[in-house]
Amino acid sequence: MTAATLVAPSLLRRLAAGAYDLLLLGGLLMMLGIAVLMLRGGEAVPPGSLWFQGLVLLVCVVFYAGFWCRGGQTLGMRSWRLRVEKIDGSPLGPATATLRFAAALLSVLPAGLGLLWILVDPQRRAWHDRLTGTRVVLLPKDAARR
Repeated sequence: MTAATLVAPSLLRRLAAGAYDLLLLGGLLMMLGIAVLMLRGGEAVPPGSLWFQGLVLLVCVVFYAGFWCRGGQTLGMRSWRLRVEKIDGSPLGPATATLRFAAALLSVLPAGLGLLWILVDPQRRAWHDRLTGTRVVLLPKDAARR
C-alpha cells in the first residue's frame, strides 16, 4: 500500500467519522465537567470563565492531535478506514497536528465552507488540509483488519 495507491475519501465519509469523534469527545467533556464540578464542591463554573474555556479547548486539542500523531487516526477515523498524513505520506508530528486542529476550526467557522471545499477540490482536500500540507486517505478494507 503506497501513498500513490490511496484515494481521498468522500465528504460524507469524513463527516461520518467526525460524528463518531464528536460523540466520544462529548463524553470526555462531560467527564471533565463533572470533575471540575466536584473539585469546586458542587459550585457551577461561572459563565464566561476563561480558565474553563481554555481547559475545554486543551482537551479538544489533545484528543485530536494525540490521535493524529499516534497512528494518524481518531477512533471515528479508524471506524471509517480513514487516516490523516502529510502529503508525502509521513505521519504528523505534534506541531503539525496542533496547527491542523486550529486550521480545522477556521474551516468550520464560516458555515463549514472549509469542509465543503472538498466537493470542488480535485484532490478532495479541505482548507485545513491545504493550510497544513496534510491529506486524509481512505485505507483499503484489508488494512482495517491489521
